[in-house]
Amino acid sequence: MVHATKPIMLKARLLYTAKILFHVLGEFGYNPIKMVVSILELPLYIYQLTSFSIRSKSPVKIRLFPYLTDRRDFAGSISRHYFHQDLWAARKVYENKPENHIDVGSRIDGFVAHLLTFRTVEVLDVRKMTSSVKGMTFRQVNLMEFQKVPGSVCDSLSCLHALEHFGLGRYGDPIDPEGHIKGLKSLTKMLKSGGTLLLSVPTGKERIEFNGHRIFSVTTILNLTTSDYDLVSFSYIDDTNTLYENVDTSFVPTMLYGCGLYELKKK
Repeated sequence: MVHATKPIMLKARLLYTAKILFHVLGEFGYNPIKMVVSILELPLYIYQLTSFSIRSKSPVKIRLFPYLTDRRDFAGSISRHYFHQDLWAARKVYENKPENHIDVGSRIDGFVAHLLTFRTVEVLDVRKMTSSVKGMTFRQVNLMEFQKVPGSVCDSLSCLHALEHFGLGRYGDPIDPEGHIKGLKSLTKMLKSGGTLLLSVPTGKERIEFNGHRIFSVTTILNLTTSDYDLVSFSYIDDTNTLYENVDTSFVPTMLYGCGLYELKKK
């Protein structure tokens, strides 16, 4: 493990603490940053509305539907972890060309959407899904119930930013401190020998931030998987949201809230 410099870790810790604070405020419907920015942008909105109304010669009625903060946004945003993670995993599936790929709990509007551009995919999740998408089949499953999980049903499996939630109750699943271990056993049961598991989890100092997620050390994930899998490749996303691919696990820097990307082959 490579240690990050103190200024970098201090900055990451302050930003992460602020993120937690704003998240908690947001859970109660309060976003102080957005409120301040909206107040600052209101005069410009009124000016632009007045200017547009005066100059418009169209008979179309104007109704108010203000977006006050979008003007300050960049042309595109890269969401923390998910953007890099989803592309990383989708490329792996595309390169491997498996016969049957199943996804567990990953983003429908990210990774799964990427897959649907070139193949069909089966999705499993503890939550309900009411919409249907061409090329995707869905089943509601609790992977902590090992006995209900079918065995050796696919040669490719993905679980991206999902395993860390198992057993914390955040998504309606039952409370179980060993939920992540049970979930991993179910993933292993589903995968055929020689099949590929694409796994991503938050990475950093080992802890539980209830009921949001668990954060795992690289060593913990390697220990949990070594008896059933060979590590094909390891990549990670650091605290600056930078992706590093095909890295030796011995040289992963200290991170507060990074993301480990594991390509594993079942023995």
